[in-house]
Amino acid sequence: MTVASEPRRPLRLRRAGRGERAPVVTSASAIVVALLALPLAFLVLQAVTTGWSELRPVLFRHLTLSLLWNTVRLTVVVTALCAIVGTLAAWLVERTDLPARRLWAVLLVLPIAVPDFVVSFGWVQLAPGVSGFGGAVLVMTFAVYPFVYLPVAASLRRADPAEEEVARSLGLGPFATFWRVTVGQVRLAVLGGSLLVALVILAEYGAFEILRFQTFTTEIYTEYLNFRTSTAAALSLVLVLLSLVVLVSEGASRGGGRVERSAPMAPRPPIRHRLGRARPLALLACSAVVGLALGVPFGEIVSLLAHSGGVGLPGAASVGSALLHTVAYGAPAALAATVGAVPLAVLSLRHPGRLSTVFEKSSYLILGLPGIVVALALVFFTERYAAGSLYQSPLLLICAYALMFFPLALVAVRASLAQSPVRLEEVARSLGRPRLEVLARVTLPLVAPGLAVGFCLVFLEAITELTATLVLIPPSTETLSTQFWAFQTNGFDGQAALFALVIVALAAVPGYALGRWFDRLPSAVSAT
Repeated sequence: MTVASEPRRPLRLRRAGRGERAPVVTSASAIVVALLALPLAFLVLQAVTTGWSELRPVLFRHLTLSLLWNTVRLTVVVTALCAIVGTLAAWLVERTDLPARRLWAVLLVLPIAVPDFVVSFGWVQLAPGVSGFGGAVLVMTFAVYPFVYLPVAASLRRADPAEEEVARSLGLGPFATFWRVTVGQVRLAVLGGSLLVALVILAEYGAFEILRFQTFTTEIYTEYLNFRTSTAAALSLVLVLLSLVVLVSEGASRGGGRVERSAPMAPRPPIRHRLGRARPLALLACSAVVGLALGVPFGEIVSLLAHSGGVGLPGAASVGSALLHTVAYGAPAALAATVGAVPLAVLSLRHPGRLSTVFEKSSYLILGLPGIVVALALVFFTERYAAGSLYQSPLLLICAYALMFFPLALVAVRASLAQSPVRLEEVARSLGRPRLEVLARVTLPLVAPGLAVGFCLVFLEAITELTATLVLIPPSTETLSTQFWAFQTNGFDGQAALFALVIVALAAVPGYALGRWFDRLPSAVSAT
């Protein structure tokens, strides 16, 4: 007797969590978002305590309207310029045969590590006429364009070169291919980087104070120094509203937001376009960007050191102590922010929904707040719920850094995760592997470039932070930034220049690591 065999069912892969609940990831994301919301809660409490009758004259006075106009126009112009400069620079480094590409990959990142107030100081010393709106646009464009450059460079490293090949085979020229295909592949990274630029501009203080350009942040800082906390809180809430506008605009422009290789199991290195006769022009463009971003402040630093003749400069012990404290506070903060960004990025892309969207969008708001607001919020809550035991402790300063610059890590991790092939996670899930094991053994290795970029971004920004550091730094402790500010404020420019030089040297380490990491990434992927 013949027994009819049952038809074999095709193997179906389980989706990697799409539409499913992820309690661990959701809970971890909720904790991160709750911590990020502390400064906003502080501002709301201040506003409620003050009352609308006192806040209304502050919000609708002529000065507030002037601050709004200055802040909005500067943010729009600088963000647009940074998107152009950062994207083109990343394309030249990652997709062309640009000579000394590894060196340019380092030099183009370093401006992010030079404090904005140092850049402004250098420009003002070189050309006193650099001030106001024009000076702010010039200084901030070349100070913060790396926020676009880094995520775009990471995306270009992982983007599928086959799409460009298909476009060229269909008759598209190089410029049309670049605009319609290459820019389309890195659109998520460009938008994420532009979002960071806009929020950083909203929160900047030192550069605008030196350039004599009045924005919401400069006025907020002045109000807090004069102990007019209610006025400062009201203006800070306006900054929050501006940040919400930026977030909504970025979300409307994002669209789907996923770009991954069409052949994830067989990745190939990206195409290196030959510059040919355009090579001198490309070198000139990169030299101009680096010269304007690094040459002016670095030249001023060297000039000040030369004029000091080594007289009265701080000793090695003082510089070494400040360097040690800077790294000791910045590195743990960068690690904490990068680790915290993983669950939120996974929730946003692998489990999309209203909750994940709210969590992701709200996490960016803190980047638009001045550092002094974040610091005072942490002081307020620790005084209220921890009896002030954490005030001016290393832990509280590290927490402040991690919270302030968390969005930098999130953008980098999210952009990398958006390009990682979800099919590999689906295969692992179909084999019965639990979520956490898939996350540790599949997802994290895929987003390693984003983790590296996120860590370096937060670290580079933390070692140059000033206002929150001045409030929260432990007693008898100094960092490179606070030492620079103390000497510069008191007119000791030579001593200040020494600490500025050490900051730039320290920033060169992660900058070089980023360049080397991206340069070796394709061969490492191919080897696996």
